[in-house]
Amino acid sequence: MAVSEDFELCFPQLLNASCRKPMQNRAAETVFLYVLLSCISVLTVILNLLVIISISHFRQLHTPTNFLLLSLAVSDFFVGFLMMPLKILETGSCWILGTVICRMFRYCSFILTSTSVGNIVLISVDRYLAICDPFCYSSKVTVKRVQLCVGLCWACSVFYNGVILMDFLKQPDGYNSCHGECLVVISSITGAVDLLLTFAGPITVIVVLYMRVFVVAVSQARAMRSHVTTVNQQRSVCVSKKSERKAARTLGIVVLVFLICSCSYFYLGFAGQDVTTSVDFSIFSVWILYCNSCMNPIVYALFYHWFRRTMKLIITLQILQPNSCNSSIL
Repeated sequence: MAVSEDFELCFPQLLNASCRKPMQNRAAETVFLYVLLSCISVLTVILNLLVIISISHFRQLHTPTNFLLLSLAVSDFFVGFLMMPLKILETGSCWILGTVICRMFRYCSFILTSTSVGNIVLISVDRYLAICDPFCYSSKVTVKRVQLCVGLCWACSVFYNGVILMDFLKQPDGYNSCHGECLVVISSITGAVDLLLTFAGPITVIVVLYMRVFVVAVSQARAMRSHVTTVNQQRSVCVSKKSERKAARTLGIVVLVFLICSCSYFYLGFAGQDVTTSVDFSIFSVWILYCNSCMNPIVYALFYHWFRRTMKLIITLQILQPNSCNSSIL
């Protein structure tokens, strides 16, 4: 059988069973795209690693809110370390890594997406309690409780995605039309439930909580401006409330960026379109979602003084000095 010169096969030895290689008429643009995506992947790994080291090493940063940021940074780190490189290999090329890696790639992708959504929900709940119930916040939100919630978030994500991808995990190549693909397809009912549980429901909770947070924060700011006092205790309370509002604003930006980046990813599900009929948009939406993992540490660097300071200590290797974990960061 003669093979057309207009295309190449992923696995020429398989002839009709092999997928066609995507045509790459614009080699320069393809190389530029690969370099750009690789740089984003490396930057995502480095920045999130800095966040992980900062919060893990410096004891002054061992707060409930920062442990939520640590969990988010871990999921973002794995997106940059695992998901992005594999997606680069998949983009514009054939899948050549076999069914085992395909299974792991898709499963981990679903897990990290669900975990990120769960972390954002926990951050929203944390800010809601800190702003709307500040007097009971320290008793309700403790480090151990936050660690338990984070652990449950990861465990539930692993279990939940294992259930909805059960058929795919048993037969990872069951939906491939030819050799050289790595497709995952779920039923319409399962997809609808997944959209409700991992997007519509959590997004509703996030939006409602943050609307309440900003309403209360604005009212607190107005009350503080109208009651100027010189009493040290009251001044301390005012400073504390101001710090909590600043944290709510910064994390609100993190939440907003996540919402913007995730909307395109879930759009195809709401539109009822199959991935195979919208390949270009699907690839674009996945990379927009992945880029969110790189943007979170950038937001921290712009708005958190402690992160800029810990970055300097890590880069200059001052964290290797004795008792550096007890350094004053805040």
